[in-house]
Order: sequence, then structure tokens, then C-alpha cells
Amino acid sequence: MNIKSVIAIVFSVSMMLLSCSDSDSFSMSPALHLTFSEDSISLDTVFSTVPTATRSFWVYNHSKDGIRCTTVRLQRGNQTGFRVNVDGAYLGQSVGYQTQNVEIRAGDSIRVFVELTSPNNYSLNPKLIEDNLIFSLENGNEQKVNLNAYSWDAKILNNVTIEKDSTLHDVRPIIVYGGIRVGENATLTIPEGTSIYFHHDAGIDVYGRLITQGTPEREVMLRGDRIDRMFDYLPYDNISGQWKGIRFHQTSFSNTMTYTDLHGANDGIVCDSSATDRPKLTMDACTVHNCQGYGIAARYVQMALSNCQISNTLNDCLSIEDGVTLLNNCTIAQYYPFNSERGTALSVSIRALFKSLQCRNTLITGYDDNVLRMAVTDTTVQHLYQFDDCMIRTPKVTTKDSIHYNRVIFENVTDTTMYGYHQFVKIDTDNLRYDFRLKDKSAAIGKANPSTTMPTDRNGLKRDDLPDIGSYEAERTK
Repeated sequence: MNIKSVIAIVFSVSMMLLSCSDSDSFSMSPALHLTFSEDSISLDTVFSTVPTATRSFWVYNHSKDGIRCTTVRLQRGNQTGFRVNVDGAYLGQSVGYQTQNVEIRAGDSIRVFVELTSPNNYSLNPKLIEDNLIFSLENGNEQKVNLNAYSWDAKILNNVTIEKDSTLHDVRPIIVYGGIRVGENATLTIPEGTSIYFHHDAGIDVYGRLITQGTPEREVMLRGDRIDRMFDYLPYDNISGQWKGIRFHQTSFSNTMTYTDLHGANDGIVCDSSATDRPKLTMDACTVHNCQGYGIAARYVQMALSNCQISNTLNDCLSIEDGVTLLNNCTIAQYYPFNSERGTALSVSIRALFKSLQCRNTLITGYDDNVLRMAVTDTTVQHLYQFDDCMIRTPKVTTKDSIHYNRVIFENVTDTTMYGYHQFVKIDTDNLRYDFRLKDKSAAIGKANPSTTMPTDRNGLKRDDLPDIGSYEAERTK
């Protein structure tokens, strides 16, 4: 290599070093400041002593000079339970909940991660907890990002086994990890106003008996334990598959559920094959909504559902195989938003062990042209099924099977724009909010049979002489 080449290389390297030096210069000008992707980080409502999911935000330097932070610190130190990582530096106790000499070069950025495990607040109501992340700049400026959440005390249970008659209740929310197992000789009662939040691996396995005793004013609520948000507009509570649901095993009989809101599960309720001479499950004024599997799956059992809403499931909303079933004043609506390969609203399999199905004053609808599936796999079985005074989104039955449909309104299946939306108060597919009460102009208004419908004075509310098809108890906006 000749001397000219060496000089050229040295000159090029020198220019590169000078260029780097210029771009890495740090200014003390008081005019310089940082920009944050968010000025406030809200973790919404969180459970006390339970770690939250991680949130993050960006810190930008949009100036032409580098900015140096002499310190970045949590204003209240260890008093609030916030945990912060600034560009890889954890603001822990050993460093006094701060980091020093954080450099952000011209046009560059750093990322900050935030978590929270809040202490008990010893209150029945959520309590505001907040701190400030203080950025002290070398030029004397001070900027901050507010960190906040509402902390809610809860009772935490792990791998609960019920071996004798017990009541599960607390004025606080109850968080369940690992699940609840009700033994064969035990009854678990969940009284009015109880709210149980299940971790993703948790559900209720019933070998004995389960009783939920909600009231119109104070329902029993069963849901997942994520109370934060997937996106700003979308709480995890509106997402299916958050917990395992309820399974009534073969040895379980005489289960009753009243005024109970179950939503966001995998399979909402599964009833294992048992017998038809004893009631397996009786539900009144309950909601099973937004499940990643079945809403209710019943296999050769005796089951009665009155004034219930079963809606929005990946598989069938209500799946019945054989057995004895009574449905009265129910709404079965299949508008599951997460998968176009969703199941149907009501699926009935008539096989060798089929006994009977009575469906009265019930609204069955959804996206498909036919949301009712009647599968006859044993032609020797007597077809003891009947739909009386119902409204069903299915083509009008004109074959010999029409004897099973008495005073049924067949919804207009050519309506592929509204898909039955016009029946209900709210079908908000953008924000995943649903209210399956009937609109005033619904064709199901005043079409139920007064002699077989639910009592007209339920909850002290006097209804018209001609009651409505479908359930009508509570506003369902989950």
C-alpha cells in the first residue's frame, strides 16, 4: 500500500471520528427538552399485591444536540409499588430508585418500562395510587411522567378443594388461582353479590353440587382476572378465553344457578353425561357470554334453562346431545366476533339416548342464515322435540318436520346486512359491547305465549299482557 493510500485512509477515519464527535455533542442550552410518547401512564384498576402486566413508553430527543439526564428517579421511592426500568437500568432499592447520567443522543430515543405491585389499601373501594418519574436534565430543566392506578384489595385463593358444605363469599373481589374443586359429597354455595375472578388456569370442577344465589340487584359474577386493557378501547374483560369455566362431572346433580353472569371463559359450562331421571342443572336469569369454546355443552343430562342469555361463542352457544332439555324465555344469539368459523346458536343431536326437547318463547338468532342445527343420527328414536312460540333465524320449515314448530316466527334469512341486529339494543362489533335486550320495534315484542312464559310480575315489574320472546331480566353489556 503506497503512502497516498495510507493518507487517504487516515483522512477518512479522521472525518468519521469528527462526524461522530459532532453528533454526540451534548448541549447545556435551557431551550432543550425531552418529548414523551405519553405524559401519563395509567394502569387502570389493579388488584392489590398482584403484579400487573408491563406498560412502556418512549422518551424522545428531537433536538440537534444530545441531552443528558443527571438523574431519572421515582419521586416517592418505594412507597407506591411501581417498578421502573429506564433504558435497561432498573430503578431498585440498591440504587435509591434512580439512575444517573442517562444520555439521549440527537434524534434518538430510549424506552421506559413500568409495572406495579401495589400494597393493600385496606378499603372496600379502589384507591388511587400514583407516583412521578422525574427526569432531571443537565441543563437544569425538570420533566415528569405521572404513573397512576386504582388499587383494589382482593381475597386470593389457591387450589381450593371443597370437601364439606361451604359458602364462598367476600365483600372484596375473590381471585382464584389453580381452580376450585367441589368434592362428590359437598355443596358449594356462592351467595348474592359475590364476584370471582379466575386466573387463566382456573375454573370450577364440580363433582358434588354448586349453587349460585344471585339476585336482580346483586348478581353473582364469574369472570377472568385481567382487569387491565389490551388496547385503550378494549378491556381484557371483553376478550374470550380468559379462564376455564365450569364443568359438572358425571357424579354431579341438582346444580342451580340464578342471576349469575358468567363470561370470558373457554367453555362456559360443560355438563358431563349422567342420567335423565335426576336434574343436572337448572338455570334462571343467567348469562353465559363470550366464550372461546361452547357456551353450554350438555351431554345426556336433564337440564332446564329459563330466562337465560347464551351468546357469542367460538363453538355452539348451546350444544345439546340427547337427554332431556327445557328452554323457556331464553335468548340464544351467535355473534362471536373473533372467528368467522364460529359454531351455530343452537345445536341438537338426536341419538339413541335422546329423550325430549321443549323450547318455548325463545329467540334464536345470529350471523348465519340458519343458526339452528338439528342432527338426527338415530332414525329409530322418537322425535320428541318441540319449538313453541319462538323466533328463529332459519329458513321456514315446510317439510313433515313442520309439526315440531308451533307458532314460530322464522326470521328473514335474506337480511344479510343487519343479521338480526335490529332485534337488540346494542351490537357494537368495534368495541365488542353487546346489549341483547329487545328494541322497541323488534318482531319478538309481545309474541310470547302468556300461558307458558315467565311470570309477568317478576322483580315487581308489571309487564304487558302479551310478553316478549326471549330473556328480559337484566342489561347485558359485557
